[in-house]
Amino acid sequence: MRYRHFRAAFEDINKEEEEGNVVKWPLRERILAFLGPYTYLLLIGRSSVIISYNAYVLGSMTNVHHRRSVAACLVQGVYILERDRQLQRHESQALAPPWWEFFQFKLLHQLKDDADFSIFGAIYEFKPPPSHSHSDLSKDGIPRYVIAFRGTLTKPDSFSRDLELDVHLIRNGLHLTSRFEIAIQAVRNMVASVGSSNVWLAGHSLGSAMAMLAGKTVAKTGVFLEAYLFNPPFVSAPIERIKDKRVKHGIRIAGSVITAGLALAAKINHHNTRLSEDPFLALSAWVPCLFVNPADDICSEYIGYFEHRKKMEEIGAGAIEKLATQHSLGGLFMNAIGKGNVANTSEPLHLIPSANLIVNSTPARDLKEAHGIHQWWKPDVQLKSQLYSYK
Repeated sequence: MRYRHFRAAFEDINKEEEEGNVVKWPLRERILAFLGPYTYLLLIGRSSVIISYNAYVLGSMTNVHHRRSVAACLVQGVYILERDRQLQRHESQALAPPWWEFFQFKLLHQLKDDADFSIFGAIYEFKPPPSHSHSDLSKDGIPRYVIAFRGTLTKPDSFSRDLELDVHLIRNGLHLTSRFEIAIQAVRNMVASVGSSNVWLAGHSLGSAMAMLAGKTVAKTGVFLEAYLFNPPFVSAPIERIKDKRVKHGIRIAGSVITAGLALAAKINHHNTRLSEDPFLALSAWVPCLFVNPADDICSEYIGYFEHRKKMEEIGAGAIEKLATQHSLGGLFMNAIGKGNVANTSEPLHLIPSANLIVNSTPARDLKEAHGIHQWWKPDVQLKSQLYSYK
């Protein structure tokens, strides 16, 4: 009987589903009441995450799967914040608040682009139950604040500006944009105010690139922030799509040799750069969580990037790969033929020395599903985690 009621509730949800994929509060409250006072159900369109609310507020954020789900939902909250702005949904009509309020977070500040005034990020503050102090949160590894960034929205009010940022990302010039300046200033201010151990970064797609760049920037100063980066873009040819492993490995080895050679030549020609200098060493202690899907050509190259580095070390070519892994072949080539600019000479945004790589091998129907944020709050995904540390 309970199962039939549960399915009926889902049918009601599907009928009442609105743009933004958030259920109306009255229906949500009816379902919460049906499930009882100790178990809460977060309903997000046709997906669901079941979490014991009491267990959550007492420390379930130490569970890696809950952390992933919460971080993804907070990023989704930024997407819906911008849609609320575009559709002029205010107060009781707004659909964004449940995405953070359910997890006991409060919206502290919106980050707005200075070009089109779109909301691209948000700073959330966790409001613990009375039984928990802020010192308890820090001890348990629970964040006091989360800074989250959305990705590209294909809606007229923000698409042109988002697309402009995507182009900057591809050209390795995201660090030159005013949006990033707003983002990094918010990160620095929060870290200065509450300390690095109390701040998380989170982002999806273009937003994960923004979070990664912010994380790399502060890591160079010795500040290492916990980061949850969903579908981070890797600007490269989709070599990971090649089915023949020998062909794929051969292409990667050739690419590494060429990249290392160009990088070495560039260092020799650049008289102010020492050959022994290793910019990755300053970043190696920062280990962000990268969430990728092998069916997503936008981010899947991270799988081959880290696996190839490990294989090169195993065959005794670690020195070559150590140099190649820090550089983009495209950027080096443009510089070699004199077509490089300030953006090209900056270190590639998407290349990082260390990471906890989480791969979702759950079959995806298409690229949209493989690249979507929604996959990361689902409880029934097939995940494989691998820690890669730069040495």
